[in-house]
Amino acid sequence: MSGIALPIGLVDGRKRRRRWPLLVLAAMAWLGLMLGIAVLADAVAPYAYTALDLRNRLAAPGATWLHPLGTDELGRDVLSRLIFSIRMSLLIAFGATIIGALIGTALGVLAAHFRGFVEQVVMALVDFSASLPFLILALAVLAFFGNSLTLFICLLGLHAWERYARIARGLVISAGAQGYAAAVRQLGASPWRIYGRHVLPNIASTLIVSMTLAFPEIILLESGLSFLGLGVQPPETSLGAMVGYGREYLTRAPWILLSPAVVIVLTTFSVSVLGDWLRDRLDPTLH
Repeated sequence: MSGIALPIGLVDGRKRRRRWPLLVLAAMAWLGLMLGIAVLADAVAPYAYTALDLRNRLAAPGATWLHPLGTDELGRDVLSRLIFSIRMSLLIAFGATIIGALIGTALGVLAAHFRGFVEQVVMALVDFSASLPFLILALAVLAFFGNSLTLFICLLGLHAWERYARIARGLVISAGAQGYAAAVRQLGASPWRIYGRHVLPNIASTLIVSMTLAFPEIILLESGLSFLGLGVQPPETSLGAMVGYGREYLTRAPWILLSPAVVIVLTTFSVSVLGDWLRDRLDPTLH
């Protein structure tokens, strides 16, 4: 077997398929860096995010070696606050994305499996959720129940859950009409086995793409709510909260706002790039 030579075109084709795009590698490296910073925030941050240095208020980046990214209006180190903000924003985004995906996918599968009255109820909830302005819902919930991190994550998890429900329902109905699902059903497999072992793995790529689309949306939504003072409350900090605090010093100290804004842009872009690549790799119809 070792003496068989493959055609040059076939070998080159295999090499091209194995080569990863540079943009995907850069996105993975950036996301890995963000995850590493989030996990090791306590170890890598030079100061506590609430530590004050009143002698160096509004110090520009590079003005002093003690604060490489400068300081804010209270003399707090921007680099340290940025590190802890990355941890908080990723925690909120990951938690809310997973909650929304689980709720939407579960309801979509239930609607596709039972059909009839159950499907009508689920789709009515989907239409109601899609027609309700999320900011109004967030304002009402936070005003009535107060603000806490757990409540905030669960509230953001309700954002765009109807997207997963619609996608999961359509894909499960389509998969159920195909031959492999019917064959497994004829063999006596339970619904749990049909959906868990055969249907969900085949629709996972589309759901993953939806999650990668919702992840940056939740980061931006958290940033917007924190910008309005409805998100993460002091003394905690997040990327959106840093942008909100820095808007009043945009002309005098733009570095307060620019650092978290750049991180938000690069993180959301990296997640989108990685999600598109995963979709191409996981979708069996593209092979």
